[in-house]
Amino acid sequence: MKRSRLARHVAYVAIGVLMAISLGASTVRAAGDQAHAQHTAQNQSDGLLKVVRDSTERFREVTAAEAEGYGLLFGCVSGPDWGAMGLHYVNLPLVFDGELDATHPEIVIYEQLPNGRLKMTGADYLVLADAWHANHPAPPELMGQLFHLFEAPNRFGLPAFYTLHVWAWKENPNGTFVNWHPKVSCDGFTTQAP
Repeated sequence: MKRSRLARHVAYVAIGVLMAISLGASTVRAAGDQAHAQHTAQNQSDGLLKVVRDSTERFREVTAAEAEGYGLLFGCVSGPDWGAMGLHYVNLPLVFDGELDATHPEIVIYEQLPNGRLKMTGADYLVLADAWHANHPAPPELMGQLFHLFEAPNRFGLPAFYTLHVWAWKENPNGTFVNWHPKVSCDGFTTQAP
């Protein structure tokens, strides 16, 4: 009788050990999968940031953006308490084509410095929601970054649209792909920039 109890006890311990090992392996595998997903997302974020920098380097001087069809719209866009977006130089044909291309942002963003000069801070990808959904079932994304939806009516007077800001030229403490930048200000902006 003692032997059978001992055998059962050993069997229970063995089953418990096997379950713990199995559970541990699953936890390790899940942690590994999560780490891989985070690494992949970081690589995509870094990749998109590099594409934006490479594609907009030539626009560091606003005159180059203007020469390629970008023009200032909306004045200086500020938030009630989040900071600002800055000056949006928009390429309207790109906005209305209903497509997105990481190498051709619809908008290049600048901030006006105290001396009146403009400094590029990033790019903004924008597509009208109806135009996008005419050819795509899912909301837009670029290299793993999902776009933000602005419903209509909105402060810009646009129909509903999707947008993705990429703060490629001025680090944003709140993140590279958020709408508002707490260290961009419209305080010095008084008129359309020269």
